[in-house]
Amino acid sequence: MTDVSGAVILVLVLLAFPVVIGLSTAALAALLGELLHRDGRARHADSELLDLNT
Repeated sequence: MTDVSGAVILVLVLLAFPVVIGLSTAALAALLGELLHRDGRARHADSELLDLNT
C-alpha cells in the first residue's frame, strides 16, 4: 500500500459517516414511533375517537 491509500480510506470513511448516522437515526425514529403508536392504542382501546381516526 502506498501513502495515498490511507488518505483515500479516511476520505471514504468520512463521506460514509453522515449516511450511516442518518440511516440509524431514521431507523430509531421509526421504531420509537411504532412503539408509541402501539402504546397509545393500548392505553385508549375503549375510546370512540379511535374509530374516527382512520
